[in-house]
Amino acid sequence: MPSRDRIRRAALVLVALLLAAPSDAAPASESDRQVARSTVQETVDAVLAILRDASLSSQQKQDRISEIAYARFDFQTISKLVLARNWQRLSPQQRIDFEAEFKRHLSVTYGSSVDRYSNQSVEITDTRAETNGDVTVRTRILGNGQPFLVDYRLRSNSADWYVIDVIVENVSLLSNFRSQTQEIISQEGPDGLIRKLREKNTESKSESS
Repeated sequence: MPSRDRIRRAALVLVALLLAAPSDAAPASESDRQVARSTVQETVDAVLAILRDASLSSQQKQDRISEIAYARFDFQTISKLVLARNWQRLSPQQRIDFEAEFKRHLSVTYGSSVDRYSNQSVEITDTRAETNGDVTVRTRILGNGQPFLVDYRLRSNSADWYVIDVIVENVSLLSNFRSQTQEIISQEGPDGLIRKLREKNTESKSESS
């Protein structure tokens, strides 16, 4: 008979897999891939238009880009995927707090790159159907040196497509944050994770001011 620990580990793995994506999702169709591609293209065009607008201050650009990201990223799904099995350890209020601080973290972290923009362009190179009905839209950023690759993984939610991961030069945002959050939760629990994230956001915001 399997031991209690083995049963517990198997259950945790199952929970993580269920959180990752619905098991009954069909592979993305060609039409799905085109819609996902259009979603990324429209988002990229909107962001580039803001970056190229000389009438906007750096803070205005950051605020407007954050608004676009909040509308196009599925932060609840991203939060679940980042926390994986630890999602079950968070209370409803802790989940709300984590998602809010995680959104702030991405806004502060990537908003700080606004001033480094120097007329780069973005080219969509390919789309790829993934497991669980997801679609990856592959892009490359051109200008000022060697091009570098940025992939966006999207998932359909109520007929719309939302970004759930960004892979920069084969480094996944989800995987990167997951390893960090798991280590903190194991040492300090969910409240410790939220506290550290809040402190980091406040520190980063002060440095960019």
